[in-house]
Amino acid sequence: MAVRVGQAGLGYWGTNLARNFDELAELAWLCDASADRLEQFGRRYPAARVTADFDELLGDDELDAVVVATPVPTHFELAKRALAAGKHVFVEKPPAMRAAEMEELVRLAEAGGRVLMPGHLLLYHPGVRKLKELVDSGALGEVLCVYGNRQNLGKIRKDENALWSLGVHDLSVILHLLDEEPAEAVAHGRDFLTDGVEDVVFCYLRFPSGKIAHM
Repeated sequence: MAVRVGQAGLGYWGTNLARNFDELAELAWLCDASADRLEQFGRRYPAARVTADFDELLGDDELDAVVVATPVPTHFELAKRALAAGKHVFVEKPPAMRAAEMEELVRLAEAGGRVLMPGHLLLYHPGVRKLKELVDSGALGEVLCVYGNRQNLGKIRKDENALWSLGVHDLSVILHLLDEEPAEAVAHGRDFLTDGVEDVVFCYLRFPSGKIAHM
């Protein structure tokens, strides 16, 4: 039986997630604050029920999992409510705006035996999978330093900085390749475009084995 999924958020990235979950699972619910989006995507996915009320979606006892693809400041609250309702949760990055909130989500998921999954899509990229194979096989020798550099501004963010929005993908790949948690992490950034939201960030990681990484 297919996993029944409800999705909250049908904006910029939510359109991609809805398409994928419609193929990978049973897309049972669509939730968005915009009536226009609900009408548009309701026509595209006629088997899914539509609602502007997140609690109505959570009230479906037969719903297995919830996808949270809403604006970043709402991620924590919606993911928390979904976990509390006993649903597995896929939440776009960053899942929360503060470390303590992220830790709370992890505790909730562990206590309820639920899956809490962030959108680390690069871990499933064929190129990254091949690189992992090369690292694990020793074909590259011992990897001592990993360097990542992003030079495309992409979409200018108003809430999450460059590290949370883009660097999180680089970080997920680095941790995947090295199979270690960093012993030291230092980041410095500058907010040129939006006050308080760093659009340029440099990050240094040092691992217990002595390996290092730069993003």
